[in-house]
Amino acid sequence: MNSVSVIKGHIVFTDSASEFTIIENGYIVSENGSIIDVCDSLPEKYHGIDVTDYGDSLIIPGFYDLHNHAGQYLQCGTGMNKELLDWLQDYTYKLEKDLADPEYAHRVYSRYVEDLCKYGTLGACAFATSSTVGTECLFEEFKKVGIRGFVGKVNMDCNAPDFIIEEAQKSLEGTRYLVEKYKDEPLVRPIITPRFAPTSTREALKMLGEMAVANGLPVQSHLSENRAEIEWVRELFPEYANYASVYAGYQLFGETPTLMAHGVYLTEEEVEMCRNGNVYLVHCPDSNINVRSGIAPVKEFLNRGLKVGLGSDIAGGHKIQMNEAIVRAVQSSKILAVDKPDAQLSLSEAFYMATVTGGGFFGRMGKLKRDYQLDALVIDDDPLYKERYSLEDRLEKFLYIGDDRWIAARYVGGRLLKPE
Repeated sequence: MNSVSVIKGHIVFTDSASEFTIIENGYIVSENGSIIDVCDSLPEKYHGIDVTDYGDSLIIPGFYDLHNHAGQYLQCGTGMNKELLDWLQDYTYKLEKDLADPEYAHRVYSRYVEDLCKYGTLGACAFATSSTVGTECLFEEFKKVGIRGFVGKVNMDCNAPDFIIEEAQKSLEGTRYLVEKYKDEPLVRPIITPRFAPTSTREALKMLGEMAVANGLPVQSHLSENRAEIEWVRELFPEYANYASVYAGYQLFGETPTLMAHGVYLTEEEVEMCRNGNVYLVHCPDSNINVRSGIAPVKEFLNRGLKVGLGSDIAGGHKIQMNEAIVRAVQSSKILAVDKPDAQLSLSEAFYMATVTGGGFFGRMGKLKRDYQLDALVIDDDPLYKERYSLEDRLEKFLYIGDDRWIAARYVGGRLLKPE
């Protein structure tokens, strides 16, 4: 029993999206990082094992950010008056170019990964840049901090400034190098990452799809974020009926687990393609507002059986905190609900998206129950809140007004992460 550990506190998670599961003064027993028991009293067989007692604190699952751009982290809160395509040209590509310098990349990426962990994100799917060396730095920073990640070298060989694109074969060679180097890492793994269809030639998309299928690698990209972007895709790929079909035509849409960010303007055919494939839509409410893209009908997607997670989408999104993404998802849905009342998301649904759906992309994570990995946050809120409010109300307060100062401990795979 030496590898068995026990933590105690008020356990709150979503077993289903419709409601919170609450175990007051509960115990979580884990072995080698996997939860083997969750109970309201400790079974006799575990007596004698030291219990880490967090008293009146909440124990909740960690957050999983399914879409963000590590290569844009310094840009957060900058250029927020621009629409997507102008924003990329005027700000993003210049910053990403500089991250080809490994010394600078380590400085930026260390801040990015440390802040993910600081604010409770225990798993993130990250776009780096087109630089192989820079992307390698991002892998190393994830390993150093000890949180989960899928890291992608951004593949782009056209329709962007010359200083950031690569010839298709060179881009693929860099990707292949990173895949071979990091494919067996336990926490941070490679993911195939065409930036979006317009910045890839047909040759590049074909090679990326073949690499993904041959190696069983997941895929991440963007889908139907912005009306101008959709029109651009239509002009560049006239042979395809819609945006999703471009990816599908090159084995990049559900042949392996696939993340598609945004989905604000999906056609009926695209909704069905997502529902029937191994595709996760990633709702990024902050960035959709900031770059004036629109609001995705997330509640409708959930009702139709689509898998929908949440992303901060920094730097289109201006904050890396996933509790803020949860709140903004609820708030955005309320705007849609002004005209369509059944469009509103509940807090438990948005929380489920950030924990269970997000964790599901990484493996068995996101629930505090048997056979799931122990990825958890301990929330120590104000004593005035503790004495007055219910456990569910206290969780809501953390999601709406909490920050890193409320997080007393972070566990990844049962391992307590030590503060820097």
